[in-house]
Amino acid sequence: MIRSKVAIFSSIIILGVCMHLFFPFPNNVMFDARSTFMSFPISDNDGYNLQGIFGSVLYIVAIILLAIGLKKYRVRTIVIVVIVYAILPSLLITMYQETFASGINAISYDGNGDCGFEYVDEDFLNAECHLVLHNRGNETVTFELEFLDSSIMEAERRMESLMNLSGPYRIMVEANQEKNIDLIKLLDVSGVPKHFDGGTSNAINIKLIDEETERIL
Repeated sequence: MIRSKVAIFSSIIILGVCMHLFFPFPNNVMFDARSTFMSFPISDNDGYNLQGIFGSVLYIVAIILLAIGLKKYRVRTIVIVVIVYAILPSLLITMYQETFASGINAISYDGNGDCGFEYVDEDFLNAECHLVLHNRGNETVTFELEFLDSSIMEAERRMESLMNLSGPYRIMVEANQEKNIDLIKLLDVSGVPKHFDGGTSNAINIKLIDEETERIL
């Protein structure tokens, strides 16, 4: 079954390096990514991401080495490795958060939050945002929540970050609990030169702040 142990071990080491390069903790490494390959951001708001491109090349090399190192069951093994590589970071993060993590590092977010903005007049918007945060730790966590624009939109107009006009939002999530966060605000946008007049946004990005510690999710 094994043709070259060196190739297989090399593949495992390279895959470990790839995972380390863009491990999705404590921050969301895909924030602001415009194009991606597997878990690697190929380009973002600043242009091409050289580290992401390098990681992508290493990943492909690792898969090629894995195929070279096997005599049989190549396709089956590669499919299994690709699946494990995709889900392993989430499993490791969950294990860490449920055992050793404290403070905002114990907070997880599924990325499925959404915001909606409704035009009232040229100075005001009705805004609603909904998201779920899960405290996987054994202690209650309190932090400030900020909203981040998912990407720099056309003409650099603001959308999700408009919610910060009514902030800061002080959030408390009890130990080992999920919390539904529902924010309904009337936003005064008279001092914001570039903003959307209305619309919805899914998979919103957020920032958690606890004194000097910050996380982007």
